[in-house]
Amino acid sequence: MFKSLLKLLPGKAPCTDEAGEAVFQLQPPAQIEAPGADALNFGAALTVVNNLPVPDWSTVGTWVSSIPDSSAQAEAWAKAELAWLAHLQVALGSHYHVAQHDYALLLSPLEPKVAAATVQFMTKTLTRIVKVLDGVAKAPDWGKDILLVFEDEDTYYRYASRYYPEDGEFAFSSGMHINFGCSHFATFQAELRAIEPVVAHEMTHGCLGHLTIPAWLNEGIAVNTERRLCPPPAQQYTPQQLHWMHQQFWTEETIQEFWSGKSFLRPDEGNLLSYDLARILVEQFSSNWESFKPFVHQAQLEDSGQGAASRILGVELGSAVASLFDLQASSSWSPDQERWEVKPERGAFRGDA
Repeated sequence: MFKSLLKLLPGKAPCTDEAGEAVFQLQPPAQIEAPGADALNFGAALTVVNNLPVPDWSTVGTWVSSIPDSSAQAEAWAKAELAWLAHLQVALGSHYHVAQHDYALLLSPLEPKVAAATVQFMTKTLTRIVKVLDGVAKAPDWGKDILLVFEDEDTYYRYASRYYPEDGEFAFSSGMHINFGCSHFATFQAELRAIEPVVAHEMTHGCLGHLTIPAWLNEGIAVNTERRLCPPPAQQYTPQQLHWMHQQFWTEETIQEFWSGKSFLRPDEGNLLSYDLARILVEQFSSNWESFKPFVHQAQLEDSGQGAASRILGVELGSAVASLFDLQASSSWSPDQERWEVKPERGAFRGDA
């Protein structure tokens, strides 16, 4: 039976020796070497924002591509990931350390036993995601699942701020999946007891990265997988309250924000309701998994999946939403890219929780 991370926290964590082997400090390298290619000047590839370094991953990718052997390319990418964590560890302070288990890496200030338990949880979660989302999820070919756990909320947002536009209001988050160059996940220590759903949600996004699907489908799959692997505690609102909130919020205008993905970035209740609507739609459409799988693979970003929904599921998306909340359906509820104010989003938002 799968153990939850909470059951692996101090008192039920691995023994001290095992934890010590899993947790270690890194020396930040100035360059990385690989057979058949010139060494990469890794220090020169780093950019520093808010005193925290991140590599120019396009430079790293170009260097990796210059390596003749494919297995050596994968090894070189893994070296670059560790080199980045080493430099970031130094910038954050000596109380931060790295933990590793199979395909999982963690940079955090957590106690060794907790850090070791966390990377074990990540490895088991990846296995479960691929099994639960059979035929849809795919583990990344290169690299490891990387989780950054920052000491406090201020440091978390100091790091995350580089992935937000300079202007605008954005929803708060307790964790995020960042898919800029090197896919990784981030959260902060105060949220450790809520880390299970964060890890399950964000790692699901990582396993959907090979698909070009609309935001609502991406987020709906992630939320449902999260809830299946990590059943949520008591919710903030009752189902009846949420139903009423949906009825009040969704209109012919706001539903287009949902189809484009823009509503997931709202700083108001539209953020919560977008994730909940995505959850409900995916929950209903995936009740027949064998028809849901080809729908996911054929859903297009440009029409928010409407064409695939009609062909494979026999569903008109706008009518499906209206019927959920006893609202009057019309063609204006269907995805209409001409009415979208922004380019459609793929989901796995920088600030999703």
